[in-house]
Amino acid sequence: MCPFYSISQFSNIETPGYVGFANLPNQVHRKSVKKGFEFTLMVVGESGLGKSTLVNSLFLTDLYPERVIPDAIEKQKQTVKLEASTVEIEERGVKLRLTVVDTPGFGDAIDNSDSFSAILEYIDDQYERFLRDESGLNRRNIVDNRIHCCFYFISPFGHGLKPLDVEFMKQLHSKVNIVPVIAKADCLTKKEIQRLKSRIMKEIEDHGIKIYPLPDCDSDEDEDFQLQVKQLKEAVPFAVCGANTLLEVKGKKVRGRLYPWGVVEVENPDHCDFIKLRTMLITHMQDLQEVTQEVHYENYRSDRLAKGIKKPGHNKESENLIVSQNSAIITSDKDRILQEKEAELRRMQEMLAQMQAKIQAQQ
Repeated sequence: MCPFYSISQFSNIETPGYVGFANLPNQVHRKSVKKGFEFTLMVVGESGLGKSTLVNSLFLTDLYPERVIPDAIEKQKQTVKLEASTVEIEERGVKLRLTVVDTPGFGDAIDNSDSFSAILEYIDDQYERFLRDESGLNRRNIVDNRIHCCFYFISPFGHGLKPLDVEFMKQLHSKVNIVPVIAKADCLTKKEIQRLKSRIMKEIEDHGIKIYPLPDCDSDEDEDFQLQVKQLKEAVPFAVCGANTLLEVKGKKVRGRLYPWGVVEVENPDHCDFIKLRTMLITHMQDLQEVTQEVHYENYRSDRLAKGIKKPGHNKESENLIVSQNSAIITSDKDRILQEKEAELRRMQEMLAQMQAKIQAQQ
C-alpha cells in the first residue's frame, strides 16, 4: 500500500542550492552572447546620397576600404549590382556579424523601370537559400543572410517621393522591413525638413506602402523607454547626414561637416536624426529579425510550399508520362477485377446448373 504524505511534510523538504525560473533569462543571455548575433542591412538609393558614409558612421567602421568610384563614362554602362560587405563587430563581449548589402547603380539610368528586379531577385535568393538549408541535413550551422532591414534613401532635393521610390517600396514592402531615410538633411532648414517629412508620410499612406512599424510599448514599460519610442515614431522618415571626419568644436572632438557658416554635428539631435536612426536600429534589432522570420519569411515559405518545390529534371513531359503510367496501372487493375468477377460468376452458374440437374434426377 502506497504511504500517504501530507502537504505540510512536502513543505518541510529543503532543496539546497535551489535556483528558480528567474535564472532562465541569464542562461539565454549567456548562450546568445557565446553564439553571437547576425544582422543583414540593405541600403538602397541613388548615387551621391551618402549611403556608404552613413553606414560607416553608424557602426564606426570602414566597410568599403577597396571601393573604386566609377567615372561618368563607366556610370553610363553600369547596371544595378549588389555588393555584400561583412564585418565582425565586438562591443563589451557581444559579437555581431554585420552584413551590409549596397546597391550601386540603382536609379542612375535614364530608364529605371527594371532597376529593382535585381534587388528583388537577391532578396528571394536569400529566402530560398535559407529554406533549402532549413530543409537539409545540417541545420545547426545555418548562416542567416536574409535581409532584416532596408534603409531606403530619399533625395532631399525633390518635393516628396519620385515614381521610382513609390514603385520600389510597393514591390518590396511585403518582402523586407523598409525604413525610409531622407539623405543629406544638412541641405534643408528645419521647416523644410518638417514639410518634406509630412509630405512623404502622406504619400506613403496614400499609396498603401507598408514601412516598418515600430512596436508599441507595453503598459508596464519604463516611462523613459515609452518616451523614446514615441520620439522615434514621430521622427519617421529619419532626416540624417553622415560624416567620418573628427572636428574640434568648443574644445570637444565631434564628427561632423565643416561649412563656411559653421559645423553640422552628426551626433547632435538638434542638427539631424542620426542618433534616432542609430537608436532605432540598435534597440529594435531583435524585433527586425523576428518580423523577418515570422512575417516576411513565413509568407515566402508558405507561397513556395503551396506552389510546390520542383525537383531537377521534373518538366511537363515527365508529368505527362507519370500521369499516363498511373492511368495505365488503374486501367489494368480495373480489368483484372472485372475478369475475376466474371470467372466467379461463371463458377456460380455452373454450380447452380449442377444442383438443378441433381434435383431433376432425384424426381
